[in-house]
Amino acid sequence: MSARPSPWLRLGWRIEALLWDAVMGLFSLLPIERASALGGWALRKLGPYFPAHRTAMINAKLVFPELDEAGARRLAMAAWDNLGRLGGEFPHMGEMRPYAPDGRVEVRGREHLDAIINSGKPAVIITGHFANWEVMAAAICQSGLDARVSYRHANNPHIDARINAIRHGYGVPYLSAKGEAGAREMLVALKNGQSVTFMNDQKFNRGIDAPFFGHDLKTAPGPARLARRFNVPLLPVSITRLPKARFVVTFHPPLVQDQNPDKATAIANTVTTINQFLEEQIRAHPGDWFWVHRRWAKEIYRKGDTSKDSADAGLT
Repeated sequence: MSARPSPWLRLGWRIEALLWDAVMGLFSLLPIERASALGGWALRKLGPYFPAHRTAMINAKLVFPELDEAGARRLAMAAWDNLGRLGGEFPHMGEMRPYAPDGRVEVRGREHLDAIINSGKPAVIITGHFANWEVMAAAICQSGLDARVSYRHANNPHIDARINAIRHGYGVPYLSAKGEAGAREMLVALKNGQSVTFMNDQKFNRGIDAPFFGHDLKTAPGPARLARRFNVPLLPVSITRLPKARFVVTFHPPLVQDQNPDKATAIANTVTTINQFLEEQIRAHPGDWFWVHRRWAKEIYRKGDTSKDSADAGLT
């Protein structure tokens, strides 16, 4: 049994939840385009004061070693702008309506999704933290595909409940928090014919080493393992931000899974293929990615000497 949180921690959660309610309440009162712009403006102003700003700068130079300090800063600021806009858009998710003529989302590659729906079999869907990834979840779950979405729960349980309530409201009926219990839910879902969706662009300490921008990093093998185990398609999805809180969601052709008879080798090669897809999306639309996550080794962020570290990691 886990220890009961301390009274001070519980009080802190309550205060954070009140702040969340105030901010989301303000965004909900504004038209979506103004809420998106306000959120972007706010995080462009505040983001550079957060420790994660340095993380974003280091990440930018690791992925694009040719960037100078000003270039890395512009990319970090683009990441803050996108994240702030996502926050401003979050209370307005019901307005996105991916498949409605008057919606704010253009869906491309629908034929790849329809092929899975028409087959009557599930799929393993993979994507990353691009643009407004909540819109991607809406496009997946409102398509007619029966899908369960994996997510990383918020540390504050009150805020986590509020976030999931909004997700349920815009059409994501099944959610599984990352962790052992969530992994079991995803396994059972796929076994029962329900598609599962993963964000596969973040560090997973218990993962396998797979190349990501030229350096082996711990990567979650779960999607590759499940696709191999159940012999189902591995469907990649991406999203691109357009002006005025509009988006393009693209369902790409299923990834080619390695068929090596050695299971470990096949999974490692398929994980590499997934990372290559993610790399392509990041390079194509760098301002849309979640740059503030510590994807690389801890030593790189401790040192902060990105020019040297990128050379040592084989990224230049």
